Amino acid sequence: MPEYNVVGIMSGTSLDGLDIALCNFKLIDNNWQFKILNAKTFEYDEFWKNKLTNASEISAFEFVKLHKEYGNFIAQLINNFLKEIEIKVDLISSHGHTVFHLPELQINFQIGDGAIIAAKTKINTVSDFRTLDIALSGQGAPLVPIGDQLLFNNFDFCLNLGGFANISFNNADNKRVAYDICPVNMVLNEFAKTHNMDFDKDGELGKKGNVLPNLLNQLNNIEYYKKSAPKSLSKEWYISDFKQFINLNKPGFYDNLRTVYEHIAVQISLSFENEIFEKKSIKSVLITGGGTFNNFLIEIIKTKTKAQIFIPEKQIVEYKEALIFAFLGVLRFRNEINSLASVTGAKFDNSSGIINRIN
Repeated sequence: MPEYNVVGIMSGTSLDGLDIALCNFKLIDNNWQFKILNAKTFEYDEFWKNKLTNASEISAFEFVKLHKEYGNFIAQLINNFLKEIEIKVDLISSHGHTVFHLPELQINFQIGDGAIIAAKTKINTVSDFRTLDIALSGQGAPLVPIGDQLLFNNFDFCLNLGGFANISFNNADNKRVAYDICPVNMVLNEFAKTHNMDFDKDGELGKKGNVLPNLLNQLNNIEYYKKSAPKSLSKEWYISDFKQFINLNKPGFYDNLRTVYEHIAVQISLSFENEIFEKKSIKSVLITGGGTFNNFLIEIIKTKTKAQIFIPEKQIVEYKEALIFAFLGVLRFRNEINSLASVTGAKFDNSSGIINRIN
């Protein structure tokens, strides 16, 4: 029975921190089973928040230097995380932190040098999961859906509420489909920061406003939402195509924020309502990611869909992406498909990621 203990590493666009999850995977009767054995989020201090926020603006030399420094930083956190753990780790699987994502130009970069992580931890490390898919004319994203398909196949839809919302599901042809829906924590956190808050806890700020119909219409008519999957979003898109419509300043702050909440819920509900209508049945939706803890957002989503909403235990909510990137590393290490062309639009399915072998 194949079995692997893997450390999964994830840093999201919302800059909450670095998620580290030690996961166990077993292949039993051709079905994968998993457990999260231990997990922790290391919050970024102001130094790293500033470094990561400004990474796209620095010189080539400073960028390469940051790539190495961040790799060292990840390795140090992993070593500290594993100090009290007596389990032999077979593999580290690190997503890194996305700085550039422009697949139409075949440009993509996640910082956090995998070679340095392997060297400093003395553990085989897989990293750079997106580059091959983009070279094959894919979006390089989302990559989580194969994990949804193999680990969470008892749900019709898997919805993640992170910096962006993304969704995955099997279509009528039983092919996995997935795409980024719209910004979530990336925009909500930006509103919260104007009030010296890291995030809008339970929608406390959003509840104070009213929906602005004209603004809602403008947001819902952004060109991206008219595109068919495969498609993906990036910080660059958020700045160039989304941010221009919102007002972070008074007057109008609360109404703008409440309208953004409404927009998020509308776009998310549309993503599975169309599928439900076509299949004429009520479907189940597993929701994970940091946005799941925002009760106000979840309640608005519930009012706009007939789908059955399931929120799993807190550890799955918080660490599902780290868990799945750990799993992607296992698939890569086994030379098995970990990126689906039906999801990314690549020329064919592929096994993506650079392996740095120490032993």
